[in-house]
Amino acid sequence: MRKEIKVRYTASVLGAVWSLLNPLIFMVVFAFVSLVLGGGIPKIGIFLLSGLLAWNVFSVAMNHGAQVVISNASLVKKVYFPREILPLTSIGIALFDFVLQSAVFLLLLPIFGYGLHAFVLWLYPMSFLALLLFTLAMTLWASSMNVRYRDVQHLLGIALLVWFWATPIVYAPYLVQQKLGQWSLFGISAWHLYLLNPLVTIIAGFQRALYSEVHPPGATQPVLFETTLGWLAATLGIVIVTSAALLYLTWRTFFKLSGDFAEEL
Repeated sequence: MRKEIKVRYTASVLGAVWSLLNPLIFMVVFAFVSLVLGGGIPKIGIFLLSGLLAWNVFSVAMNHGAQVVISNASLVKKVYFPREILPLTSIGIALFDFVLQSAVFLLLLPIFGYGLHAFVLWLYPMSFLALLLFTLAMTLWASSMNVRYRDVQHLLGIALLVWFWATPIVYAPYLVQQKLGQWSLFGISAWHLYLLNPLVTIIAGFQRALYSEVHPPGATQPVLFETTLGWLAATLGIVIVTSAALLYLTWRTFFKLSGDFAEEL
C-alpha cells in the first residue's frame, strides 16, 4: 500500500493535498448549486461532506481496484503472492484519503459553527463497518472481473456516475423518502425498493452521525430521512450482514479467477 501511495503522488507538487481538494471542490460547487436552486439545507457544507466522506471511500477503491491487477501485470506474471493483496491496497489508499478528508471535516466544524452530537455518534462505527465490508466486496469483484472482461473498467465509470446521483448525497434524503413513499411497484413501496441500494443506508448512517439533525433549525422541512435511530441501526445491521455474505462470495470468485490472471494479462 505504501508503494501505491508513493506512486500515486510521484512528481506531484501538492501531493496528498489533492485528496483534500476533491471533496472541498465538490462541497463548494454543490453548495453553490443548492444556493442558486434554493435547496434550503442549513449548514450545507457539513451535510455534503458527511455524505462525500463515505462516497469517496467507495469510488476511490472501486476505480483503483478495477485497474490494480492489470497495472501490476508484470508482478503477477513473475512472482507468486496472494493476489488478494492487490485489491486490498485499493482499500488502503481509499482509507488513507478518508483519514485526511475526515481531518478536514473536523477542522471545518468550528468554521461552520457546527458541533457533533454524542447521542447519534454511535451510528458512525456501524456505518463505517458497513461501508468497509461492502466496498471490499465490490472491489474484489471489480478487480477480478476486469481482468477477464476489460469492458468492466468502462462500464464502472458510467455505473459510479449513476450510482452517485441515485444516492442522496447532494440533495436532501427526505425529499426522496417523501416522493418515493407515494409510489409502489407490485404492492411494494418504491421507498423500500430504493433502500436496496446499500449505499443509501450507509450514507444515511454517516449523515445521521455527523450532520445529526433530521430537521435542523432554519429548515422549512426535514433534511435527513425521517426515521428512528433504532430503525436506521437495524437497517445498517442488515447491510452489514448482507455485505459480509457478499464479501464471502466475491472473495471466492476472486480466488477462483486469480489462477488465470497470469494467462489473461
